[in-house]
Amino acid sequence: MSRTIQFTKMEGLGNDYVYMDTTKFPVEDPSGLAVKVSDRHFGIGSDGLVLIGASEVADFSMRIFNADGSEAMMCGNASRCIGRYLYEKGLCTKKEIRLETLSGIRILKIHTAEDGSVAAVTVDMGIFKTIDAGEVHAYGRHFSGQGISVGNPHYVIFTDEEVQDKADVYGPVIECDPMFPDRTNVEFARIIAPGRFRMRVWERGSGITMACGTGACATAAGGELHIEIDASGRVFMTGPANISFEGTFKI
Repeated sequence: MSRTIQFTKMEGLGNDYVYMDTTKFPVEDPSGLAVKVSDRHFGIGSDGLVLIGASEVADFSMRIFNADGSEAMMCGNASRCIGRYLYEKGLCTKKEIRLETLSGIRILKIHTAEDGSVAAVTVDMGIFKTIDAGEVHAYGRHFSGQGISVGNPHYVIFTDEEVQDKADVYGPVIECDPMFPDRTNVEFARIIAPGRFRMRVWERGSGITMACGTGACATAAGGELHIEIDASGRVFMTGPANISFEGTFKI
């Protein structure tokens, strides 16, 4: 028997997900549903599925499933979107929200405009951790990058070459390199001005996406995000979160 569930499509810098409130609409097979809704031709179209749920240790919980059905540990853009979702739908009136993720509890700070709408959301991304990672090989080329964890794994490669072509071609190979048994996100970054970088990301489980919050934190730049790193190495990310559309989906 089929049933209809409500969803909200949201994006942060083009990193788009389908959001569902599992306190109202339980999801039995999130991996399978993520594959269906993510299909941009036969589904809703997204980089994955985000489930908002209850939590025994925080205000709410977040589970993220990539377009291929695999579960992600953390997503900065999705966290910001959840902050806006919860606040503007009246599910939480606080401007500081505790969100449970597979990478631990993240603090969301809501910034409102004069009309009361959410102008931006800041996410406490936690403290950077370096990951032991050496040189990788892809299609006869050698790349030397830095392994970084911001709640999920990243391999950041700085280059003087155009980053978009590199991520498209080499990203899927590096993602599955034996050095990363659980696979990894891959960022190619190029310095374009003092304090400014251009970054292109190949996301683990989703492929090329228009933005990646944790990837931007891993390279300390990206899009219109504001990345702040304090003296302890704790990373704060502030940026937009927008609702694209809402609807229902039959499963």
